[in-house]
Amino acid sequence: MINSLLGGRYKLGQMIGTGGMADVYVAQDTRLAREVAVKVLRSDLARDPSFVARFRKEALAAAGLNHPGIVAVYDSGEEPAPYIVMELVSGHTLRELIQKGERVPLKRALEIGEGILAALEYSHERGIVHRDIKPANIMITDQGDVKVMDFGIARALADLGATLTSTWNIVGTAQYLSPEQALGEAADARSDIYSTGCLLYEVLTGKPPFSGDTPVSIAYQHVSGTLIPPSKLQPELPKGIDVILYVALAKKSQDRYQSAGLMLDDLFKIGGGQVLTTKAPQRKLSRRKILIRALSSLTALAAVAAGLLLTKPSDDSSTFPQLPNLVGLTQADAQGLLKDYVVTIARAHDARIPKDRVASQNPLATSRAQKGSGVIITLSDGPGNVIVPSGLVGMSLSDARAALSAVGLYVSQTEAISSDEALGTVLKVTPDGGSTITASSGVTLQIASGQVEVPALIGIDAIQAKTILVQVGFLVKEIEAYDANQPVGVVIRQAPDAGTTQTIGKSVTITINKAP
Repeated sequence: MINSLLGGRYKLGQMIGTGGMADVYVAQDTRLAREVAVKVLRSDLARDPSFVARFRKEALAAAGLNHPGIVAVYDSGEEPAPYIVMELVSGHTLRELIQKGERVPLKRALEIGEGILAALEYSHERGIVHRDIKPANIMITDQGDVKVMDFGIARALADLGATLTSTWNIVGTAQYLSPEQALGEAADARSDIYSTGCLLYEVLTGKPPFSGDTPVSIAYQHVSGTLIPPSKLQPELPKGIDVILYVALAKKSQDRYQSAGLMLDDLFKIGGGQVLTTKAPQRKLSRRKILIRALSSLTALAAVAAGLLLTKPSDDSSTFPQLPNLVGLTQADAQGLLKDYVVTIARAHDARIPKDRVASQNPLATSRAQKGSGVIITLSDGPGNVIVPSGLVGMSLSDARAALSAVGLYVSQTEAISSDEALGTVLKVTPDGGSTITASSGVTLQIASGQVEVPALIGIDAIQAKTILVQVGFLVKEIEAYDANQPVGVVIRQAPDAGTTQTIGKSVTITINKAP
């Protein structure tokens, strides 16, 4: 895939990012002669026909968004894997800024919130809800501008229920999840406002509004947790900030700002030192009702996250009660929901489920079981140990990632190394293949950056020289000069010189001898 011309026009260059969902490359649009960013989605998503169909639709919708605060989507395709072509932005993500642990001044924090909300106001007016606003999807350009990205991908993933269910390690996404998304309900524009509130809370205080050790526990906090006023964490914040975030983070969507523009207006007022007239919603909710609803809904989400299959009740047991989903709960919480059953406790290693949480149950969730019958719950002993696969060196990055995922490991970092191997080829694995490490650990891969030797072109016919460069993977820049001692139409100079190394996708300049 890496050596192919995606869509017949995009020549992939150096990898500039990687993650659990996709790899991002600098690419050259050979048709329009411009650099772009190409995000190639992971192989398991590529094999899901429903995702590919949804991705096609949502990528087209996102491509219609034309706003300075939104990373532009230029194109998308599905061969050899789903990919999306985007504006190449020079800068860093808000996630990187937060991870540095540096305090963001109030004025700059408000500017970031204003940039996000302005982009959302534009997209919402056009009927497009992002559904996955989080720091990793917010770009801060080198000029300090704010840009929201991944509209199409986030929408396609959300429709597959992938926010919580992709992996138990996605704690970061859960920290910005609206209560309705945590409960498996439909997301609308007000869900984006809630997520923006979570993000702004963290930028202002240094901490997310809710936290926990698993995505399910974090999601539960969104549904039922009490919000600590940001001014208690940072007393110097204006009191109006408390009001804005109380409204944005209201549990009920009808109590939140009903549009991004309304929240944006209040941020402008705070920045200008004005007094807010917006009032925070009164929270008169039954914690018991919330607890019952949240447990039933979140444990259902946890079942999907653990890859469980729901079983259809048999006709002769249709009068028996359905078993709750216990996956992800503590032993005490699980037994509290099984008071009418005889519970047997087992233990086993499980890389997906935190230690001492329920990893599986028998019978499965939603099965119908007679009261007094037995239920086996298996508690996780943690990930245990696995062996780093041998034979990763020489594989493509996607194949190596799949091999690591199969044994419960993941790629935590990639290092691009100059090499004459094909772009993306694995050159080294750390720890070495055959090493025993903790399951669910990260592995570092050195991969070929696509550096190749510049061919010798001087004295060659210009058409032939351009063909050679394109076949190797370089772009061609032409200039003209005249040398009476050389044949007309041949290359008389080149830059870089022959024998030097150059990243695939970069330009090589040739000077063509042309008579005056």
